[in-house]
Amino acid sequence: MLSGVRLCVRSLCKGWSVRGMSLSPRQINRWPSNESSEPPTDSPRVLITGGLGQLGVGLAQMLRQQYGKENVILSDIRRPPAEVYNMGPFVYADVLDYKNLRELVVNNRITWLVHYSALLSAVGEANMALARTINITGLHNVLDLALENCLRLFVPSTIGAFGPSSPRDPAPDLCIQRPRTIYGVSKVHAELMGEYLHHKYGLDFRCLRYPGVVSAHTKPGGGTTDYAVQIFHDALSTGHHECYLRSNTRLPMMHISDCHRATVEFMQAPESRLSLRTYNIAAMSFTPEEVAEEIRKHLPHLRVTYNPDTIRQTIADSWPVRFDDSNARQDWGWKPAYGLSEMVTDMLASIREKRTNAGLPVS
Repeated sequence: MLSGVRLCVRSLCKGWSVRGMSLSPRQINRWPSNESSEPPTDSPRVLITGGLGQLGVGLAQMLRQQYGKENVILSDIRRPPAEVYNMGPFVYADVLDYKNLRELVVNNRITWLVHYSALLSAVGEANMALARTINITGLHNVLDLALENCLRLFVPSTIGAFGPSSPRDPAPDLCIQRPRTIYGVSKVHAELMGEYLHHKYGLDFRCLRYPGVVSAHTKPGGGTTDYAVQIFHDALSTGHHECYLRSNTRLPMMHISDCHRATVEFMQAPESRLSLRTYNIAAMSFTPEEVAEEIRKHLPHLRVTYNPDTIRQTIADSWPVRFDDSNARQDWGWKPAYGLSEMVTDMLASIREKRTNAGLPVS
């Protein structure tokens, strides 16, 4: 056995090249034939890349509640706010620096890797070369690390993985995709690479296609569905929101608590229950006008004007209006907790509290 190199392979393979080292089947670790494919009973050791984006901090909090603060390491290339730094372990990690990532995985005995580093749809279209580098080269780094270290790897996908030729109402798990953004293309690449490495080498790859995620805890990050976050901030500050999508643009959405819970439940699901490696998850689907009307039940003064942005509107028009998530519900018991009314009530309460605590006026 080649010292220091381990590949997690459950079936006979032709060999895997690990950063310049070509391994024959005899040099590759395999699960013993009588070994269960399920994770060990010990708490996982989790590394989250891109942890200061919309999703990382909340997921880390949920995982720390279940597995302990020291077992979940948040990472990013940016300096964390004091409150995030004080919540639990935080390290610098650049997904383009393979050696840095490898040291983190080995030194911290990582067993689960959650790969959140990515440039989102609208931002990616403004800088395609950077999006290609981060979203694809960074992905290849974590795929290699997951294979070498027998990691359970979660890579999120997106509504943006679909394109104008995809079924739109609803979009099933398996269909024509062909997205028209670099973000979507990179996510389809991630889905297919992960599935390929699972079938060929036994990689425990898991992927959820997130709808638009609505959160009060982080600022919009350049996604096409970000209006559904900004409208709440505007409703409680100025009372006016200018929407960059048409009033009747319907898209699938999800409260961030449901998004985090779906991710944790999916990561915890026994492999024997998974018929797919990439699943849709859904909660609700609404238009800008529908969410505005729901907000007006709490804040009747809200005024919304519409000034469609050509790039974001074109992207939104190529996406599904609803997700079919029946496989996730059947295979591992997915069920959302938040509908539109519950989401609106929670978002307004959370943002009102944040503004009050910061000494900001509330409209």
